[in-house]
Amino acid sequence: MFVKDLRLIMLFDFYGELLSEKQKIMFDYYYNDDLSLSEIAENTGITRQGVRDSIKRAEETLQTYEQKLGLADKFHRIGEKSEEAETLLHSLKSKYPEAATDLDHVAELFGAISL
Repeated sequence: MFVKDLRLIMLFDFYGELLSEKQKIMFDYYYNDDLSLSEIAENTGITRQGVRDSIKRAEETLQTYEQKLGLADKFHRIGEKSEEAETLLHSLKSKYPEAATDLDHVAELFGAISL
């Protein structure tokens, strides 16, 4: 039995276009459409083992790209820091109501660059 690592879906969003067409299709069927290996094999005319091997290679490739480039991790960290900044801005706005307009402008700028 093959256990699905849902983090791989995020990696697919970042690096999926770098996979072979066959790997993209197999991965998409398995993770996004939630098809079984047998269903994918039936739909594609490939053996169940061939489907499994293709998905495994795709998973390994996605993980290698993330290890080398770290885009998903950076995206996650930026999201966390953006939330922290938003909380801080809200706190400052409560503490310094006279600066509310400026703080709203800063929040707007953060919103424009947030992911």
